[in-house]
Amino acid sequence: MFEIIQNFEQTALRFSPIVLIVPGLLAVIVGLFIWLGGLGFRRILVAVVGAVTGFSCGFFIVGNIMAAGVLAAAVALIASILQRLFIAILAVSLVLVLTFFVFTGICPEVIKATKDVRVTTDKITDQSVVISVRETPVVVKAYIVDFGNMVKQAALHMPAYAWAIMAVLSVVVLAAGFFLRRLTLALCCAVLGTMLIFAGMISLLLYKGSVPISGICDKPLFFAAVFGAMTAFGAFVQLLLCPRLEKSAKSKKEVESDTPAKKKYGWRGS
Repeated sequence: MFEIIQNFEQTALRFSPIVLIVPGLLAVIVGLFIWLGGLGFRRILVAVVGAVTGFSCGFFIVGNIMAAGVLAAAVALIASILQRLFIAILAVSLVLVLTFFVFTGICPEVIKATKDVRVTTDKITDQSVVISVRETPVVVKAYIVDFGNMVKQAALHMPAYAWAIMAVLSVVVLAAGFFLRRLTLALCCAVLGTMLIFAGMISLLLYKGSVPISGICDKPLFFAAVFGAMTAFGAFVQLLLCPRLEKSAKSKKEVESDTPAKKKYGWRGS
């Protein structure tokens, strides 16, 4: 499965610089914000994640921008109303995605099955030297289709013990999402932020002509350790700092609510 990602890396080297620079910078900036401070703005973050999730599902599954916009608004509204449930679902989704791709890289049955999948993006690198901004969405969509087919094959050939492990992890994380909401959301923000930082740095390094994806594939354990360390540090910082922000905001609201009462009653109301 990871061969197609490396193939995409070679194709991305031909993208227009603006396609790599602008999304890369935005991903790094937003990733840093979520990585270290997402817990302090969880209401906004939950709504934004819900909107992005709904739009992605509508765009890539339905294939209609209008439907994607409606679905994005609906999911954002539901996520804002049902925060506890959405946080639990988000945590389970992240755990399932991460563990699924770990198993796709270590299970021999899955590796063999994904290698036999026919792809349509093998000859994209033989086209023009520079892929224009207008051509980029078409190329990216072709890779997403091929990658989705590989994911389906990987899921069909995934061994039973892998599904059992993922099921147990899902139950544990789902319970944590309901009973340890602060810790779960801090970890989710740290994971999302780390993923965005990685994605942004990969995009910027591709602009510089490097091959970061191949480097990650060559040293998966090292970069997995880096990912885990960044996630732990981000969650720790959020748990350490965000309660202070919430307490200061709460005290500010109390002061603002007490001020009108003092003005109304004056010195006689004391």
